[in-house]
Amino acid sequence: MQLIVSAAMSCRLLLLVLTACFAIVFAAGAGNSTSDGTDLSDRIIGGFIPKKTPAFIAIILYGASAIVHWTQFFLVTPRRPFILTLTLGMTAMATGFILRVIFSDDPTSLGKYIAMDLPCLFLATDYMTFSRLVATFDTEVSDRCLLIRTSRIVKIFVWSDVSTFLLQSTGGALTSSHNVSSANLGNKIAMIGLILQAASFLLFTVILVVFRFRVLNHFPKVWRPNNTLGHRPFKLFSTEPIDDRRIVFYVTGATCVGILVRSVFRVAEFAGGYTGTIATHEGYFYLFDALPLWISMTLYCFVWPIRALNTHSEQSIMHSDSRMELQGRDYE
Repeated sequence: MQLIVSAAMSCRLLLLVLTACFAIVFAAGAGNSTSDGTDLSDRIIGGFIPKKTPAFIAIILYGASAIVHWTQFFLVTPRRPFILTLTLGMTAMATGFILRVIFSDDPTSLGKYIAMDLPCLFLATDYMTFSRLVATFDTEVSDRCLLIRTSRIVKIFVWSDVSTFLLQSTGGALTSSHNVSSANLGNKIAMIGLILQAASFLLFTVILVVFRFRVLNHFPKVWRPNNTLGHRPFKLFSTEPIDDRRIVFYVTGATCVGILVRSVFRVAEFAGGYTGTIATHEGYFYLFDALPLWISMTLYCFVWPIRALNTHSEQSIMHSDSRMELQGRDYE
């Protein structure tokens, strides 16, 4: 039953991702002309030509992390479909930097400019990792310590991300318009999308932090692993199960910090305007966007979430079976 629910959730997420990708493709189809027929071939989109050297470095870093993620995905069993958001997200980021190199050779192409901004899916990874980590606790723990129901975490925040991403894509397409009023309108639309996305993810981070403190205060024995049960020591780059789920929780929390840094930067970037200092100097982009995001999601190379989820799912089943057995003896 759990596998059916997980598969259904993955299908919904895939549908949302395809919708977001379709928005990019549709916007990219605008080519090099604006709605009023003005040719953009004499204008550099984005206000500057991206440098290839930092883009190549980013391709290597994101590409290497993507390889490790895919390796973990196939080696750690049983596989969980939801974690594809992480592997595909890292692959999409590497692809985006490849497109950035291609765009640098043709900086007047609106289609190539828009295509660089592929959805990275990392936020969805944190949503689903956290919701499944919470599901490994007893229902009493999740009901008392979560601000919202476990089943609603993914639904609310993924739909929020897709909606805000569509706003950003639409706004981003308009900002590259030759028409000043259209460009300003696009900047405002994109900024609204970014602010809403940042606020949504901040709310998710608050939910995660509150859950940690509530479990620690109300269920301290549940939060800390019981060493008397012979828990295995944690190992990096391993396929062995992780008995201490706090490790995955803290890694997920660390990724939230990097994503929030990136979110604040994106808002500041658009607040400065299409021709602002931040938007036209890509050094800021690499320092406050690409780097924090890469560091955050590369943490999952060392701590693959499925290693903890598989272990505690098995333990939950064992505890459930034990309770049923004890109840059966009571009725005998």
